[in-house]
Amino acid sequence: MTATTDGSAGAVPPRAASASDTDSTTPVAAGVHDAAARATRRATDFLLSRQDAAGWWKGDLETNVTMDAEDLLLRQFLGILDESTAHAAGLFVRGEQREDGTWASFYGGPGDLSTTIEGYVALRLAGDEPDAPHMAKASAWIREQGGVAASRVFTRIWLALFGWWKWEDLPELPPELIYFPKWMPLNIYDFGCWARQTIVPLTIVSAKRPVRPAPFALDELHQDANNPNPPKPFAPAASWDGAFQRLDRALHQARKVIPRRLRKAAMNSAARWIIERQENDGCWGGIQPPAVYSVIALYLLGYDLQHPVLREGLASLDRFAVWREDGARMIEACQSPVWDTCLATIALVDAGLPVDHPQLVKAADWMLGEEIVRPGDWAVRRPQLPPGGWAFEFHNDNYPDIDDTAEVALALRRVKHHDPERVDKAIGRAVRWNLGMQSKNGAWGAFDVDNTSPFPNRLPFCDFGEVIDPPSADVTAHVVEMLAVEGLSHDPRTRRGIEWLLAEQEPDGSWFGRWGVNYIYGTGSVVPALTAAGIPGSHPAIRRAVAWLEKVQNDDGGWGEDLRSYKYVKEWSGRGASTASQTAWALMALLAAGERDSKAVERGIEWLAATQREDGSWDEPYFTGTGFPWDFSINYHLYRQVFPLTALGRYVHGEPFAVTSVGKGG
Repeated sequence: MTATTDGSAGAVPPRAASASDTDSTTPVAAGVHDAAARATRRATDFLLSRQDAAGWWKGDLETNVTMDAEDLLLRQFLGILDESTAHAAGLFVRGEQREDGTWASFYGGPGDLSTTIEGYVALRLAGDEPDAPHMAKASAWIREQGGVAASRVFTRIWLALFGWWKWEDLPELPPELIYFPKWMPLNIYDFGCWARQTIVPLTIVSAKRPVRPAPFALDELHQDANNPNPPKPFAPAASWDGAFQRLDRALHQARKVIPRRLRKAAMNSAARWIIERQENDGCWGGIQPPAVYSVIALYLLGYDLQHPVLREGLASLDRFAVWREDGARMIEACQSPVWDTCLATIALVDAGLPVDHPQLVKAADWMLGEEIVRPGDWAVRRPQLPPGGWAFEFHNDNYPDIDDTAEVALALRRVKHHDPERVDKAIGRAVRWNLGMQSKNGAWGAFDVDNTSPFPNRLPFCDFGEVIDPPSADVTAHVVEMLAVEGLSHDPRTRRGIEWLLAEQEPDGSWFGRWGVNYIYGTGSVVPALTAAGIPGSHPAIRRAVAWLEKVQNDDGGWGEDLRSYKYVKEWSGRGASTASQTAWALMALLAAGERDSKAVERGIEWLAATQREDGSWDEPYFTGTGFPWDFSINYHLYRQVFPLTALGRYVHGEPFAVTSVGKGG
């Protein structure tokens, strides 16, 4: 993909996409309401046609080429990389390279050094020669940016596996961390679940320091091949960075004197921790990176590739592959069927589909079957809390998340199910679990309670994105909305969540979006939640949000926000080319605020209707999902369908689906 915007901090953010950027030029001729109703019907038909026979929906989850590069590097490390896999991955990676030779971490973004290094190595594994024009352009850019020495730790770990980087020049990560009690700083439960699942296996890799024969040299990626990693000065000792740099130096010295029996015992304990968390489908947490590192760690401890744990782990990784029509192979970082299914259910009901429609009932059946009813890592901080919730993926019983649980409850409550008692009980368990996962400040994080330690992000090792899971406005909003629908608006715990949300509003009237891009997502999540909980549209916080959304609306009538708003807030907040999902989020907030007849809503609805394709779908190359703010971005391919349908349905049919029309349980 070719960049469409300048990556510099001083670049002027785009205000809108021109009409020529859309796939449809069908005029809105019959009035806004008629156009919205027609678009709603077409989008409903499209979404219904995409449901799996088992009842779920799942769109592709697109990230960046590091997933594909690391899949190839894993297979090379294990000695199982075959020519056809390398060729298919090379097709995809090559197709994502930009004209300047770089790879970005999101569509239209600036070239990213670590992503470009890994993309380059992937193409070398696929057979591309370093003197090929596209490869020479990439390596020249890498050297200009500081070479491998300037890349993130994770990239250099992958290179160290083949001797392209020295292990002693990487931060130390001792496996003895597994013994830290939960009250001790930097114990593994101080890390967010995604980081925890990655760090535990990497402690084994760090202790073993394996090196496989390199299939080729990578001297062209260093500024100075004779001195690839010149020493860097330490930060002042009185600073946190300086303190942790010196701690890392001490750990390097300590590895020479740690008793071998202690180290071996620690690695074996870490291995047991890993194996205990392998899911029934062979994966770990339904996420590709922890699975990759877990396979390497266990392999280094002597588990052969035919051992059931590794055999099933490798098989699970194959299920992350998405094959394109041209033979290219893209690797998903994870898969989102529960999230996609509950959002699709909400969209279809709010768009007017009968609540007892067979496909909605089938979706509800599937979601009910995905409920997690056993404890996971969250129980370390909440040992007395009974389980009950949903995860994001097909198989992830160790890590249900608060966001999915809230949205699944909202979706189930919309469907007239043939077993209302079963629905009531499942939602009751979800409400109890979500309330039990409330953090002490009154808000909710995604996976854990009070996962807010300041120390993990300070580690030299942790330069790959967010590694803790503090409460966020979007997750808290979804929980508050769910509690309001369940009749708990006046519960003291709900009121604490509302108070936290009101206090977190930005001075300009928006809310920060942790798991979606960004202030438009946060605002589009919070305003409907507040109004559902009884906050009137005349409340000052709602009026400030409305004013901000009107201010950042694009000239074409849509809304968009670039991921650079995470890094350059002032210039990019609420600014970017219009997208279907972000336009829908803005409309959902405005409609909830009582702005149905406003000019801003009318223009937004017109934009959605005009940009809809003939088959009822929308195109959206831009990334509007967030893994780690700025560092890891996601294009959820179903976002462009479910959220526009939700917004259009609410415009056509009025307020979101009223629970009282079905009753609590059908």
